[in-house]
Amino acid sequence: MAGPEEDQKFCLQEVLDTFKLCLSEEKEVYLQHYVAGWRGLVKFLNSLGSLFGFISKDAVSKIKILVGYLEGENGSHYATVQSMVKYELENELVDLTKRGGHPESGCRTLLRLHRALRWLELFLERLRTSNEDSKTSLMCSESYNESLSLYHPWLIRKTAGMAFCVLPGRPAFFEVMNVGPPEKVVAMLGEALPLISEVYEITEELYAQQNLLDLP
Repeated sequence: MAGPEEDQKFCLQEVLDTFKLCLSEEKEVYLQHYVAGWRGLVKFLNSLGSLFGFISKDAVSKIKILVGYLEGENGSHYATVQSMVKYELENELVDLTKRGGHPESGCRTLLRLHRALRWLELFLERLRTSNEDSKTSLMCSESYNESLSLYHPWLIRKTAGMAFCVLPGRPAFFEVMNVGPPEKVVAMLGEALPLISEVYEITEELYAQQNLLDLP
């Protein structure tokens, strides 16, 4: 049995395996595997240092909300992101214009994780294609500015900027991946990122079709 510390250790292989299971044959996104993939990404965030807590804690609370729906009496409606969106919209369970009676709807909760997933995808892609001397602080802030920062208030953007400044170098990141030498990490990122990207794109398209990309 692995001890609690082992359980908390990030492993890129786990994230890869989980995102492999995320899509059905019809390209629907299984919420259970999406949430499991995010649990792995939270370990990654935690391994970057306590300054990333502001994103990590938020992701953990969002995961908890989605698990609550998955395990609740209407759990069957939450099997996939597609079925969740359909169910919540048909039953008017989403605050579409302003925060009202459903501040923790599945649609809104997932949207917050979806935005953060884009940032991590962009950052990991930069890590994969960078060279040994590339600055991780720059890679991370560029990725953030292209994604999550668009939705964050000034204070959080400021905190994020501070967190990026103290990031370890690329070799330390590759060690955190827990899969072996750098070339193996690069290969595994090359396998994992298209899967993460596909899950992101399918979710993005669904939300765009339903005008859900700006939920309050």
